[in-house]
Amino acid sequence: MSSGPGNPLAHRPFLFYLGGRCFSEYSYQIATVAVGWQIYQLTGSAFNLGMVGLVQFIPSALLVFAAGHAADRYNRKRVVWICLIAEGLTAAFLAWGTFAAWLTVPEIFAALAVLGVAAAFESPAGSALLPGVAPEGMLQRATAVSSGAFQVAAISGPALGGVAYAIAPGAPYLLMAVFCLLAAMLSGMIRLQGPVMTKEPPTFGALFAGVRFVRRNPAILGTISLDLFAVLLGGATALLPIYARDILQTGPWGLGVLRAAPAVGALLMTAVLARHAIKRRVGVRMFQAVIVFGLATMVFALSHTIWLSILALTIMGAADMVSVVIRISLVQLATPDEMRGRVGAVNHLFINASNQLGQFESGVTAALFGAMPAAVLGGVGTIAVALLWMKLFPTLRSVERLE
Repeated sequence: MSSGPGNPLAHRPFLFYLGGRCFSEYSYQIATVAVGWQIYQLTGSAFNLGMVGLVQFIPSALLVFAAGHAADRYNRKRVVWICLIAEGLTAAFLAWGTFAAWLTVPEIFAALAVLGVAAAFESPAGSALLPGVAPEGMLQRATAVSSGAFQVAAISGPALGGVAYAIAPGAPYLLMAVFCLLAAMLSGMIRLQGPVMTKEPPTFGALFAGVRFVRRNPAILGTISLDLFAVLLGGATALLPIYARDILQTGPWGLGVLRAAPAVGALLMTAVLARHAIKRRVGVRMFQAVIVFGLATMVFALSHTIWLSILALTIMGAADMVSVVIRISLVQLATPDEMRGRVGAVNHLFINASNQLGQFESGVTAALFGAMPAAVLGGVGTIAVALLWMKLFPTLRSVERLE
């Protein structure tokens, strides 16, 4: 990108925002690999592996409305800063316990719950910050740059976590702590010309304003609920530690590569969509992407070769990115700034439900039927949901273009 005024990276508030969010994403991706491998190594239980997602989801579900209102009522930068400090201290606790060899599974779950609380407040506040740090008239380009940087972190973060775990089980958590503190420092350096804060008191109606907004927009409701149930049922990535160790016969490095594969596909699809935007039949394209996601999940489930597994995961990531782009575009275009925190919190709840409850669902079904049948059923379920949602949400199916 050029260094001229048309480059959002030349705008210092956005640069600090981007750096902080990237370090935060690195920390999350490292934690995903380290915690999953450590839990499965300590217990050998697919059920406990699924519990990792449930423990992180419960705080988001309980705090979603309070977190969204906090993002709209209080200084968003300060909310993000406090959450990052809490995440860094929690990562330091995990590193200390792992290096000293006294960390137990219940203590890991307790730390994950703390991380879930912090993430519940950080995500809507951080997302709502973007319009305030983007140069005037450059929100779409700033969003593209931010999404691309996130995918880079999602690609290299799992691999970095896997390599660090291979060196020492406590090393990934130490990296997490450092990245969280760097993210907090950069976020604290953001200077906003006019932070958006509503004076609306935290009444019952104000807390649930985001839910009412989503319910009144059938296309948005259909989009985020489709993503919720499709990823919930197709959460085969939760079983990656089992596939890496027991089916594909690889180690932590292989788990890191498998974790990174969906992000590689997402990044490639981001580049395609940046050059060739979805200009027509947006709703139909989204349903097609979900069906491809389900088919790729089934291929991954049946694969015994690491390269075929990587290819299937890459296709899953690319298909999922189409859904992400449509969902974010619909929400961004329809949401007023004073409600971005609350609507973002609802969206964050749906995303967490799909990822973390999907991890729990995959763990339970894998414990009952085995990893491979559970992943196959997830892919079939994803396709079934896409076909059902085409009937339930004709408004979404008929969306022609994003404007």
